Amino acid sequence: MKIVIVDENPIRAVILEEGLREAGLGQVQRIGEMNNLLARIYAIDPDVILIDLENPSRDTLEQMFQVSRAVRRPIAMFVDQSDAVSIQRSVDAGVSAYIVDGLKKERIKSILDLCVSRFNAFSKLQSELERAKDDLEQRKDVDRAKGILMKSKNISEDQAYRLMRSAAMRENKKIGDIARSIIMARELLK
Repeated sequence: MKIVIVDENPIRAVILEEGLREAGLGQVQRIGEMNNLLARIYAIDPDVILIDLENPSRDTLEQMFQVSRAVRRPIAMFVDQSDAVSIQRSVDAGVSAYIVDGLKKERIKSILDLCVSRFNAFSKLQSELERAKDDLEQRKDVDRAKGILMKSKNISEDQAYRLMRSAAMRENKKIGDIARSIIMARELLK
């Protein structure tokens, strides 16, 4: 597992690095400057990002939120102080673990495990949501295409569906693709 630590404070970064190494995680890189952060993270392409902000300013938090939105990776953020708005913005930005005043090397491995597990669970939910949206769109397309076939061929709904299903099997395509083709052909012929 490749881990990147974003921390301007070298003493605090060493705490994170030692905790990771003691947990058997040796592929650790540190970014000590915030300039051009997103490009540097892309170049490293880590599996997990640990961000230690000590007492973050609003600008620093916003930069971290931009990183967490752009990079789809588990992110644990360590801060010394926080407020409800910062926590909510962090969660909205995709931070998997937001740890307030919890920078202790003995806790790093369990926090990392939590961060990765939470990220994976959230990613699974997002994938399921996208699949459900796609299925709904496909059903809408199939219903619309059935309507087009029913009207143009003067056939029943069942016959229209069977016609699309046999075309899908014959062409080795999904029925949703056939439905979209019918809809597109109708739009072109208008």
